[in-house]
Amino acid sequence: MNEAITPPVGRPEPVRAIREFAMRFTATPRGARLARRLVSLRLDEWGHPYASGLNDTVTLIAAELAANAARHGRVPGRDFHLRLTEAYGPVLRVEVSDTRGADLPRTPGETTPAPDVESGRGLYLVAQLADRWSVTPRPGAPGKTVWAEIGPPGVRTRP
Repeated sequence: MNEAITPPVGRPEPVRAIREFAMRFTATPRGARLARRLVSLRLDEWGHPYASGLNDTVTLIAAELAANAARHGRVPGRDFHLRLTEAYGPVLRVEVSDTRGADLPRTPGETTPAPDVESGRGLYLVAQLADRWSVTPRPGAPGKTVWAEIGPPGVRTRP
């Protein structure tokens, strides 16, 4: 609790978390599903009830990032790490870290999927639902962290 969150691009100072949930999950579809369920549960416990727009949106973002970590960021024998924080505002932030440094996801401006492909829409959904998102190198370890933020309802934090 009360740890500084990695400052997003364009924000000069770290945001202070008022609530935090962090856990490691196996890099499997089952681990991704458990991550999604625990994010929804934690949001409900934090006062963002099930079936509310905020809970649904943040849970969907967490599900997409966790599924990508299990599918594309998987390194045999390595888990992925999910961190959910709430800062004043409230600003909710989902971070998913994996140990695969190769095959970085496309950046926010490059997420429109081709209409004829069967997959590749997860980050497009994240880009549409989140106020901001990005990919950063994993601090102190190989891999990457994909994060997304949702600001207060009705207030967009996009630049």
